[in-house]
Amino acid sequence: MTAHVQATGSTVNRYALDDKVVIVTGAGSGMGRAIARAFLGNGATVVAVGRRPEPLKETLGDAPASQAVAIPTDISDADAVRTLIDTVVERFGRVDVVVNCAAIYTTGDIAETAEDAWRRLFSVNVDGVFHLAKAALPQLTETRGSFIAITSVSGLAGDWGQSVYNSTKHAVNGLVRSLALDYGERGVRVNAVAPAFTETDLNADMWADGRDISAFTNRIALGRPSTPDDIAPAVLFLASDDARYITGTVLTVDGGTTASTGQPHQE
Repeated sequence: MTAHVQATGSTVNRYALDDKVVIVTGAGSGMGRAIARAFLGNGATVVAVGRRPEPLKETLGDAPASQAVAIPTDISDADAVRTLIDTVVERFGRVDVVVNCAAIYTTGDIAETAEDAWRRLFSVNVDGVFHLAKAALPQLTETRGSFIAITSVSGLAGDWGQSVYNSTKHAVNGLVRSLALDYGERGVRVNAVAPAFTETDLNADMWADGRDISAFTNRIALGRPSTPDDIAPAVLFLASDDARYITGTVLTVDGGTTASTGQPHQE
C-alpha cells in the first residue's frame, strides 16, 4: 500500500459554484481539506474551519483573501459556532453551503469506555452538527442553500469495537433525514455523504508501517480504500444545482463496501 495521499481537491468535472459562499469544517486535513480545495478550484468562496489555524492556512494555500478565509472554531461550542456564522455573513453577506467534516474517532469495548470519552465524541460528532444546523439553517433558508454532513457507512450498520463512534454517525444520519423533511419546503436541501475505509491522517498509522490491510480491502468492490479526493467530488455534486432534487439522502461513497452481505471475498 502506498503512503498517505495528500488531498489535492481536484475534480474532473467543473461545477458552477462561482457565486457560492461555502463553509467547510474539519478543513485542516483529510477529507475536509480535499473538500475545501475542491470548492476553491471550482470558484467558490471558502471559509475553512477547524481548531488550529496553521493547518487551515495550509489548506487554503495562496488563494486570495477575497475568496478564502480561515476561521479557527471549536464546533462543539455553540457560542463559537454562532459567532462563526455571524462572522461569515458580516464578511461575505451570505451563506450558500455548509459542509460539516469535523469529527473525532475512538474504538474499544463500551465497558472500558470512559464517560468523558463518550461525551467528547458526541460533543464533536453530533452536537457540532446540531450547532451548525441551528445557526446556519436560517441563513441557508435565505439563499435556498445546502447543508451536507460527512458521516460514514458506520452510521448504517454496526462495527466491531466501534459502538461509540457508530452511535454518533447513526445519530447524524437520522438528523440529516429529519432536517431534510423540516427544511425542504423552505428551499434548503440537507444530505449526507457516507465514506467507508478512507486513507486519512486519522488512520495514518495503518499506512506508515506496511501493515496488511487486506481484511479491509477484501470488503471493497473496487479493491482499494478511498482517498479524500474520491469523496470531495460527491460533495460538490450535492452542493450544485445538478442535485437540485436530491435531499434527505445518505450517499454512500464507499467503493462498493455496503454492496456486500458481509461474507468474505472468494477468488
